[in-house]
Amino acid sequence: MGTDDLGRDELTRVLVGGQISLAVGVLAMALSLVVGTLIGALSGYFGGIIDSVLMRFTELVIAFPQLIVLILFSALFGGSVWNVVLVLGLLRWVGVARIVRASVLQLREMDYVLAAQTIGVPTGRIVSHHILPNGLGPIVVAATLGVASSIPGESTLSFLGLGIQLPTATWGNMLRAAQNDLSTAPWLAFFPGLCIFLTILSVNYVGDGLRDALDPHAVQRS
Repeated sequence: MGTDDLGRDELTRVLVGGQISLAVGVLAMALSLVVGTLIGALSGYFGGIIDSVLMRFTELVIAFPQLIVLILFSALFGGSVWNVVLVLGLLRWVGVARIVRASVLQLREMDYVLAAQTIGVPTGRIVSHHILPNGLGPIVVAATLGVASSIPGESTLSFLGLGIQLPTATWGNMLRAAQNDLSTAPWLAFFPGLCIFLTILSVNYVGDGLRDALDPHAVQRS
């Protein structure tokens, strides 16, 4: 893979940058999974005014242009790893919330949930022990695909100079550093870009495989 303009080994930097980019994607998705599951479970289980308020809040978050919010937050608070994880996690939970809500709306009418309610099982235990475990399939798939969407988010911020800063290597800031050397050293941009492409493609394939494995109707449809 050659070296960069400072003589640093490109292979080593791609590998180290991959650790940061993947960690940001996984941690951001973990945060959005917690927030989205909580909001979706509350909305779907209780319904009524709680459902209306939480879904209107979800639609409000969807309406915000995410890239603008990412840029504004990073410009105000800096582009450290944890700041990038925080802003990505707090913007990417809406899809998870909608999936969890749909699952809870279906599962709360099941006989075993009604039986648990009849004998006085606390609401928190019903949701955590009876509803969420049975709706885990769509949540896992959404989380897997969310990792694939968080990696480009980090890369975009770093490429714009508002994400994780050099000398900490990420695929995004490696692309930014290589943009002035495209005519003389194209490999500096090719390999980080290739890694982003292959990683997103691989995670999407994993998400599709998990969906087929966890969806009992997938085999029948195919």
